Amino acid sequence: MMKVDLISLKKAIFFCFVSLFSVTALKAQTIKNNLIVMGVVDSVHSKILNETRKLWVYVPARDSTFAQQKYPVVYLLDGDSHFPSVTGMIQQLSNTVCPDMIVVAIPNTDRMRDLTTNKIAALKTSGGGENFTSFIEKELMPHIDSIYPTTPYKTLIGHSLGGSMVINTLVNHPNMFNSYIAIDPSMWWDRGILLNQAREVLKQKNYSGKYLFMGVANTMPKGMMDTTQARKDTSAATTHIRAILKLGDMIQSDTAANKLKFAYKYYPNDTHGSVPLITEYDALRFFFKNYGLPQETRMKIYNKDSNPEEVLAEIQSHYDNISKQMGYKVALPEDLINNFGISLITRIPKMAFAFLQLNIKNYPNSYNVYDSMGDYYDAIKDKTKAIAYYRKALTLKEFADTRSKLNKLLATKDTEPKKSQKK
Repeated sequence: MMKVDLISLKKAIFFCFVSLFSVTALKAQTIKNNLIVMGVVDSVHSKILNETRKLWVYVPARDSTFAQQKYPVVYLLDGDSHFPSVTGMIQQLSNTVCPDMIVVAIPNTDRMRDLTTNKIAALKTSGGGENFTSFIEKELMPHIDSIYPTTPYKTLIGHSLGGSMVINTLVNHPNMFNSYIAIDPSMWWDRGILLNQAREVLKQKNYSGKYLFMGVANTMPKGMMDTTQARKDTSAATTHIRAILKLGDMIQSDTAANKLKFAYKYYPNDTHGSVPLITEYDALRFFFKNYGLPQETRMKIYNKDSNPEEVLAEIQSHYDNISKQMGYKVALPEDLINNFGISLITRIPKMAFAFLQLNIKNYPNSYNVYDSMGDYYDAIKDKTKAIAYYRKALTLKEFADTRSKLNKLLATKDTEPKKSQKK
């Protein structure tokens, strides 16, 4: 089960870690046959590309327990190269910095074909980027939405040639994604044709509600100290970084008119190869800077004098604001509310009950919410209600831990001496 067994827990140690800062669901990867499994290999046959494309898909491990949750989707170019780092980062940051998200990594079959939009004669397969984009929009996305628990919010991540594909998608297909991460994009490609196109398009379109974060690596030649020098340089050695800096300056000058939420950052200590990880980290913090519960709210949750109804109303208001940004109704995460409730059972029972009761209201078909309420009643020594909630949980899903707790309560209940009746 994805939550802590309250009865066997060393309560003092537990509260030392969670009470003042955050409650994060246990997020071990799936373990099968003594192997740690972080995703599945899927595939979709593309009529547009005339080939079957393999996919590496990560769905949050908690999904097996919190079965009703749905997740935004990250589409990851050069997927076989970046899949482990991106999925691990999202796991680590979920519910404190950003939402937990499904990751759809797209391994390459012909990188030059798929990640370039203009044909160069010397590179025979180049220039298939628009077909590849059409594959993502018309075949891949419908496939993912039909099988996995997705929400409408989508992010596109690309590095190098993939980064320029991110920019091309933003410029020419802005409604495909909500947020874009372009990592050291190859804006020099085909003498900067995309850079020139972007200069015109970004002035005209309305990008309200869209986000772009761009990371810039230090690809300057040895001896060049800063980006100011690079901007002024005209040698071939600075072609790559100059094109990116031009794009960043250009976009920044247009955001007041086109409403694009944009930031870019130069990483002087990172190379073209090392910059993806730190860029993705900073991008997630930029996109979701107000996602995590404020520290003030967390402190109220663990304050014995707080009113549970007022605290829950404050949490609901926070998620209402997140819903406005995400463009759809974001429900209070079952796992987050569950873990707050469990952690509060012995410390502030009235607050714990309010959280667990809310989860039952929001997720009435989840076995876990009833199991957790069973833990609450077990902790306060109300065996009758604990048994009833464990039984309710087992009608929804047979789970060994729940069955064990129920059997233990039934055994102790049967051995209790019956009260003598008054004559």
